Amino acid sequence: MGQTFGKPTSNPFQNSSLFSSLKLSSSSHPFFDQNMALRPSIFSTLKRPPVAKPSDFIPLFNDCIAAASSRTQEYLLFKDPEDKFHPSPEVLTQVFLMTYMTQSVSLNLTDTFNCTTMTPEQRILLGADWVWAVLEKPTKNPRIQIAVQVLHLVKREDAEENGASPDACSESVQMAQKESSNNNMYERLVDFCASIGKDCYALFLFLGRKNDKGNIYGVLSNNFEAANGKCKIDRVFIENFFKGSRYLHTPSGMMQAIVTKKAEDNLTLMIKFS
Repeated sequence: MGQTFGKPTSNPFQNSSLFSSLKLSSSSHPFFDQNMALRPSIFSTLKRPPVAKPSDFIPLFNDCIAAASSRTQEYLLFKDPEDKFHPSPEVLTQVFLMTYMTQSVSLNLTDTFNCTTMTPEQRILLGADWVWAVLEKPTKNPRIQIAVQVLHLVKREDAEENGASPDACSESVQMAQKESSNNNMYERLVDFCASIGKDCYALFLFLGRKNDKGNIYGVLSNNFEAANGKCKIDRVFIENFFKGSRYLHTPSGMMQAIVTKKAEDNLTLMIKFS
């Protein structure tokens, strides 16, 4: 089964009506079709593996995002009656990322759509908290990349900057900070994506916004570098994309737009993740 039938060297079943009806006689049979040996058996098509579509992973990605967003919202919306519990921006980022990764492993998504977290040094140098990548098969080389930088409510970010980070005193982190001191975190992410090309997107992920503290939004583009030299790339610049925006994509809509985009085309989207 699954193999092509060739010419038999002998035919002990020549008188069998079953084999005569299948025309599997010897080469001397007057009705033998020489092209038959070149044709694949009908049985070889029965177990043909399904051809993977570029968008097959999108529903699984959407499930992972839904789980991560829902879990993170519990912390964004929680109010401690005693006003003692205040999750830091770092904790909120880790809650989102760990929930996403747990779900992606359980759904066997990692062979198609990978997630790579950055070290403290990489986060400073590249401006990314993690990088998502659509993988080619069978090489598993990244075909499309999305570098994610998490943004929090301004008060939370100010508290994080004023607090002491356990990694802040390490020599490697201090060297990374010195190396990247010329650009802010937003500009580093934009530069990183631009250095790779149009198949690398910068995604600024907002865990809460000024007028909507309990939801998660995003601004994604492979063309932020067009603003270099024209205006400053900072939080105000990113948030301005929401002004006048009539449509917010879903996570699955965002990913569908990415995988169907023509090469070298620009793409900028606003997304609601929760």
